[in-house]
Amino acid sequence: MSLHKPRQYTIRGITTEGRTFRPSDWSERLAGAMSSFRPGGGGGIGAYIGYSPYCVPQVVDGVKCVLVNEALRDIEPMAWDFVMNFARDNHLTVVELTAP
Repeated sequence: MSLHKPRQYTIRGITTEGRTFRPSDWSERLAGAMSSFRPGGGGGIGAYIGYSPYCVPQVVDGVKCVLVNEALRDIEPMAWDFVMNFARDNHLTVVELTAP
């Protein structure tokens, strides 16, 4: 287990070409696909409907985004790769959040 606090990233719904990414519900779809990755494994028949705390849709300054916690990488590296490859393949801007 690492002693450093996991970094957080925002995947912004603006392409590197400056266009708004479509479809308009992309952030909810991406976060929904990651919803089963939770602390302690979660999921199963007793799970409630909701987003994983490691991958949450947000709107920042009027732009649809997904907040991704690097802890997802430790839980499931393939899920982390999926999210980051999604951003890369769709030319979305990824910004590391800095601690206040």
